[in-house]
Amino acid sequence: MATDLPDGELIVSSVANPAMFADIFDRHHGELYRYLRRQVGPDLAADLAADTFVTAFARRGSYRVQSTDARPWLYGIAHNLLRNHRRQQRRRLAAYARHGAEPVADLGSEAEFAQADARADSVAVSARLEQILARMADRDREVLQLFAWAGMSYAEVAQALGIPLGTVRSRLNRARRELRALLENDPPQELLGERHG
Repeated sequence: MATDLPDGELIVSSVANPAMFADIFDRHHGELYRYLRRQVGPDLAADLAADTFVTAFARRGSYRVQSTDARPWLYGIAHNLLRNHRRQQRRRLAAYARHGAEPVADLGSEAEFAQADARADSVAVSARLEQILARMADRDREVLQLFAWAGMSYAEVAQALGIPLGTVRSRLNRARRELRALLENDPPQELLGERHG
């Protein structure tokens, strides 16, 4: 049911005709999934992307029609879901720290060991980048990720996070300075190697 209507009109129309919301999913799911996958991996990204669209569908009646592009709205929802996931993860890790480490899964076969070993190298670069990003303040990291990974404009980041445009500019500037400082001791090839997945 692809249509040339702007996102805002589609969303508002989908209140009376829910099937029209499928076009919003078709237009934005792939990009949103890729953004989330870079942060949490493919399995959780699929769940969070699906939850984003379920939440957006449930809230479509409150969408402001003057917002013709749904990306900032969708990324704002995804951002909140991701933030909630990370809070839950921190609580779980704190509980593991108090009561002992999480049990290691029984891999069972040599093939599974080989797969785990093959993934270890590709995960190392990602893990190092995650460590560097984890040192940044949450508010600065969020702006940087939306700008760099989701390719959002300053105005879209401001809308997604519900903050003023000037705040986006100052946080992004601070995040860039901090990222440069954190990368000074790391060779660029370690962090800029091929990342597929």
